[in-house]
Amino acid sequence: MTLPNFLIIGVQKSGTTSIYNYLKQHPQIYMSPVKETNFLSRDWEKNPATKSQSVAPKIDSFKKYCELFDEVKDEIAIGEASPNYLFHYDISIPLIQRYVPEAKLIAILRDPTERAHSDYLMHIRDAIDTQRRNLLDQIKYSSHTSYTLRKGFYGQQLQHFYDRFDRQKIRVYLYDDLRVDAEKFMQEIYRFLEVDDNYCPDVSRRSQVAKIPKNQTINRILKKQNPLRTTVSSILKAFMPVEMRQTIRSSLIELNSDEKSIVKITPEEREALVEFYRHDILQLQDLIDRDLSAWLKV
Repeated sequence: MTLPNFLIIGVQKSGTTSIYNYLKQHPQIYMSPVKETNFLSRDWEKNPATKSQSVAPKIDSFKKYCELFDEVKDEIAIGEASPNYLFHYDISIPLIQRYVPEAKLIAILRDPTERAHSDYLMHIRDAIDTQRRNLLDQIKYSSHTSYTLRKGFYGQQLQHFYDRFDRQKIRVYLYDDLRVDAEKFMQEIYRFLEVDDNYCPDVSRRSQVAKIPKNQTINRILKKQNPLRTTVSSILKAFMPVEMRQTIRSSLIELNSDEKSIVKITPEEREALVEFYRHDILQLQDLIDRDLSAWLKV
């Protein structure tokens, strides 16, 4: 039975999909064919999966988790990337200790203010919780319950991992460094994983370049289940194959999309978020011995 000897534990909106793909390119690395297995962020024995409308099957048993690594041959580093493990540290830590206690742990961290803004725009893009408050209102009214905000407390979360695991097996990398020199960034990770660090991955293509909808009403119709979408789908189903229907829907979504970069974080939002995360950023700075003063600039 083969299991991972390294995990990417965090965080969302920090380039983890691109990093996952760059790791897959290395001939001495095997990555789970399912990104974000999330197996170690929920105790499936105590909390079995409920029926879901999701197309993707859940990795909800140890057997299914093991099967993800059945194709391992002679690779040196075997891994998976589930960037919510850091956030769900209270559940993931005991499960990592149970199933893969010797695994190396990698966290990719991004300026929490930028990460929160990116996460917020992702929810708009995917028509998730369309009544969601804006970032300023989330800070003011729901800071204790907002996942978007709470995911940015890296220092607090990482401290729990440092308390429970050998620090030599934990590496923290910054998204800022990935953006400056992706090839050098990846070679540092290769070195940590003890594979050939002279390997040069093709980093010319970034994954998940985010976009936002031009019209939110059209976006909700295309993204969420609703009577209009169900009716149109039923009519088209009679004479159009599913692949063609999906292509048309994807094209309509693309036509209704703009580059995320046109929606800038406002000065008021940045000031409020920097103050919100200030204490944790200072804690993290000491924890990882990196200068994070750029994250504190308003």
